Amino acid sequence: MSMRSERPASAEQIQAALVALTAEPAADPEARPERPRESDRLRLLGKLLAKAELEITAATRLSEEGETEDVFDTLLGWEDELGPDPGLAVNVLTNRLQRTAMQVSEPEAEQPPPGREASFAAAMTALYTLSAQLHADQGDVEGTRRALSGAEEALIDIMQGMHDLRVAIGDVAGEEGQEG
Repeated sequence: MSMRSERPASAEQIQAALVALTAEPAADPEARPERPRESDRLRLLGKLLAKAELEITAATRLSEEGETEDVFDTLLGWEDELGPDPGLAVNVLTNRLQRTAMQVSEPEAEQPPPGREASFAAAMTALYTLSAQLHADQGDVEGTRRALSGAEEALIDIMQGMHDLRVAIGDVAGEEGQEG
């Protein structure tokens, strides 16, 4: 599913929102002109997203009693902005799951720690499963199959990562310690 904003925010508008939230990126006069360029747009959106997520996290972690209601209020605001289109919601959610998967992985590490690897796979499982349902809803059997195959592979990676973490803490023997 393709998605286009009816009125995409410009780099200058995003910069203004960051300034209003006191999260303006540090200016580097040699690297950047006085005004942000359109090529800076996605990076600025990422900064704006991080600022919003930090604000939401701080607001929803203040008390145990109010946490669920606070999260629910945030979801209501999210749904108010997206509207009643379930396809659009799935598109936004799969995009978020991709970012989450990348954020929990350690791209610079040759072999990520097993808990991070399993967490990456869990986010990818959710992404593939949502994608499979969207393909199924659209009658795309082959797309559904591909997405389900990705979800199944990711599920195996979750189990392997969890097992490797258990091995690391000594709960279970590694492969060399198992009898055949």
